[in-house]
Amino acid sequence: MNQRVFFFDLLRCVAAVAVIAIHVLAPYRNELGVISFSNWATAVSVNSVSRWAVPVFIMISGALLLSDARSFNFKYYVQRRLGKVFIPFVVWSLFYAYLSGWTSTGFDSSVSQQVLSDSLHHETYYHLGFFYYFIPLYLLIPFYQIFVRKIDDTTLYVTVVLWLLCTTLFLFGIDGPWSNQYFLYSGYLLLGYVCYQKVPLTSSFVVMFALMGILALLTTVGMVIGGSLGVNEYTVGRWLSYKTLNTVLAASMLFMVCRFYGERLSGKVRKVVGFISTYSLGIYILHPIFLWPMKNYGWYQGHSAWVIPLWIVLSGAGALGLSWLIARSSKTRWLLP
Repeated sequence: MNQRVFFFDLLRCVAAVAVIAIHVLAPYRNELGVISFSNWATAVSVNSVSRWAVPVFIMISGALLLSDARSFNFKYYVQRRLGKVFIPFVVWSLFYAYLSGWTSTGFDSSVSQQVLSDSLHHETYYHLGFFYYFIPLYLLIPFYQIFVRKIDDTTLYVTVVLWLLCTTLFLFGIDGPWSNQYFLYSGYLLLGYVCYQKVPLTSSFVVMFALMGILALLTTVGMVIGGSLGVNEYTVGRWLSYKTLNTVLAASMLFMVCRFYGERLSGKVRKVVGFISTYSLGIYILHPIFLWPMKNYGWYQGHSAWVIPLWIVLSGAGALGLSWLIARSSKTRWLLP
């Protein structure tokens, strides 16, 4: 488990970029009929084809942690795994509760206080919702480790297929006990493990995953844009949920494509990707700081086709640089997972 696997670095990079894209395009989503159709449709299409980003982070955790053959050490796990994520989450939740009170007109302490009072059940800033279901998954991982060690491959595959069925039911609004969000999110842990350890890395399998993923993405774009035009307002149903079959297929495609092609990248590209990957969670946590002026001062005027890439670069580079600075000191590096 000590040997670094490069394609995970590549996955973290592309997932971080996709997360930023989702947050950059937010001002355009509800502008149907206000801005040009191409402007709106471009932003909504980017949103529709980027929802795999958060699930990919969960799949990476599942692939790595469920593949760990070492015996479970409770103290180590709490300190090095759970604590490494939980403590920074608390600190940054406090910071973003404060930031939420700031707008272009000044600071409103009542907003920050309200956000903080709701923080036990609601994130203090839009991007921190990820940790509300990601941290509880760490409590499930030890049980999943035992599960994958005790069962045979057939039982593992059947379990994943049943989970896929549940994501399909959830997509089409058929709710039941299987709709529990922690159950649906936890399936990505097993999926990551299967895609890493069980699926043969052959061109035929990669093509199969790619075709299913592309079909899922095209269907998602069509359903979101078509559904919105049908009611003349932005509406997504469950097509942009992280817990639905279309998102599962897209995330699986990215995982397998990066696994197949990642190790073939050149040395210079590897260095850049490795550097960005090292600070990927830092980028995730910090990029909203650099998007704050864009959203509060309206610095997104223009066509989304160029505004979105521009702010991905600006906020991503800013978050990367700040992450690097924080990590340089032993007094501050604990702030980032």
